[in-house]
Amino acid sequence: MPVVFFGACDRHNLGDLLFPHVAAALLAPREVVVAGLAERDLTACGGHRVCAVGEVLREWPGATVIHAGGELLTCDAWEAAAMLLSPQEAPGVIARYDGKAERFDWARSYLGRADRAPYCLGKSQPAQDGARIFLGVGGVDLDRRDAILREEVLAKLRAADWVGVRDRATLGHLAAAGIAATLMPDAAVLTAELFGDRIRARTGTGEVAGVRDAFPQGYLAVQFAAALGDDATLARIADGLARAAAGRGLAFFRAGAAPWHDDLDVYRRLAVRLPEARVFESLDIWDLCALIASSAGFAGSSLHGHIVAEAFDVPVLEGVLPTGEKVAAWRETWAGEDVVAACRAAFGEWHARIRQAGFRRLFSERQ
Repeated sequence: MPVVFFGACDRHNLGDLLFPHVAAALLAPREVVVAGLAERDLTACGGHRVCAVGEVLREWPGATVIHAGGELLTCDAWEAAAMLLSPQEAPGVIARYDGKAERFDWARSYLGRADRAPYCLGKSQPAQDGARIFLGVGGVDLDRRDAILREEVLAKLRAADWVGVRDRATLGHLAAAGIAATLMPDAAVLTAELFGDRIRARTGTGEVAGVRDAFPQGYLAVQFAAALGDDATLARIADGLARAAAGRGLAFFRAGAAPWHDDLDVYRRLAVRLPEARVFESLDIWDLCALIASSAGFAGSSLHGHIVAEAFDVPVLEGVLPTGEKVAAWRETWAGEDVVAACRAAFGEWHARIRQAGFRRLFSERQ
């Protein structure tokens, strides 16, 4: 029976598309089925052919399900559904429903699920459903989310077979609810160790090579969310980047292209203010990793931009761009720690426990 790898890998985001590659590498040669809320093909940008999780579990009802990475614990149904929309659909739907109570009715209809927290799976039939694993998930503001979402998430976590969270803030929220969890790094910390050769090979080809040729003096890899795109904020960002660049180039890239993530038009408006700037258009995650890996420094609001930069020993520039709670929680938890060793240890812990449980169940059934 395959392992089902479930998460927000059904839309474009650097971390969410990296996670299944990490899981497949660590679980090889066991088959991994990648599932999301919707069927999507992300292979054009380095992701996977993603199956709809409902269909997968109908075919493999006893499969182990790994929830992986990201702020899965606080992604509600409206946010999940809206981020699955195409660029053509998203503006109209968001303008119509955002901030309104009926947004959850629309999300329920769009997703075909009644869950308020659809990226967290419970056990409908505990005796028959396979193991539920939460592997390095986040929920830094779980205590501030609405009560319906929070209680649903906590109930699903109580029924889980193993819970690993990626920061102390999330660990504290679960502890306050009486839920035992293991503190472990985000799985993307293994990016350089598992895929370093593949990523370094991309630095000499395609658009990454073009950036390197354009800036022989070196460049900073820069990313930030579209929410920072008002004129006043862009003016402050331009001033900060001009000082940080110190004669080097600037390459603006999108760590995520789903709604509410990053936007090329915002980058183009900023690039007009900075003569040594270039907008990097590729969305292929291996190109994005290569762009970061061969840069002289990273500045951005993306947690996985930070993690990939650190994995390749690229300096992360602090104070140039707003980073938010996720990055702050990550830094407070893991600064100075051997995150690769900690991630591998946690992965081994849950894997051994589930294998032992599986052997016990198999032995019981045969008896």
